[in-house]
Amino acid sequence: MSKKIKELELNALRAAFKGVVNYVLVEPTKVDAATDYEFRKTLRGKKITVKMVKNSFARKVLAENGVAVEGFAGTSLLCWGSDSVKGLATAVEGAIKDSKKDPKAPDKYKVRAGVAEGQPAPFALMKTMPTRLEAIGEVVAALTGPGSSLVSALSGPGASLASILKTIEEKAPAEAAAPAEAPPAA
Repeated sequence: MSKKIKELELNALRAAFKGVVNYVLVEPTKVDAATDYEFRKTLRGKKITVKMVKNSFARKVLAENGVAVEGFAGTSLLCWGSDSVKGLATAVEGAIKDSKKDPKAPDKYKVRAGVAEGQPAPFALMKTMPTRLEAIGEVVAALTGPGSSLVSALSGPGASLASILKTIEEKAPAEAAAPAEAPPAA
C-alpha cells in the first residue's frame, strides 16, 4: 500500500473517530455475508456505526485521541455511536445474540474490548453503567430525598392536628342539632 493511500485511510479514520469516546471492539469469526449484513443492519437501526478497521491504523488513530486499547488482532470490527455507554453495550450484545440463530453453533462474534469515556473498560461493566439521564436522576433523588423527609416530618404533626380539629368541628354541630330535634316529653 502506498504512503499516499495509507495517509488517506488514516485521515478518513481520524475524521470518523473525531470526538468519539465510547467503542466496542468485536471479533467476527466465520461470518458469512448474510449474517454480517443482519448484524450491521440491526446496529444501524439503533444508530450505531460498525466499521472493519485495519488494526495498525485503528490503534494509531485511537492513540492519537488518547485511547489505549488492547485486543487488536486478526479481523476487527469497531462499533461506536448511541447516546450512552450502556446503550452501545446492550445494542452490541443484542445484535450478537440475534446473529446466533442456532444455539449449538459457535459464536460468530466475540467482544474483545470496550472503551468507555476514553478509558478501557470491561464489557460487563459497560452494560451496567448508568446513562446520562439515569445518573442525573440518581443525583437529583439523592439531593431531594433528605429535603422531602424533612418536609414530611414538619408537616406530619400539623396535618394530624388539622384532621383532629376538623373531626371535632363536624361532631359539634351534629350534637347541637340532635337535642333540638327531640320531641317534647309529656
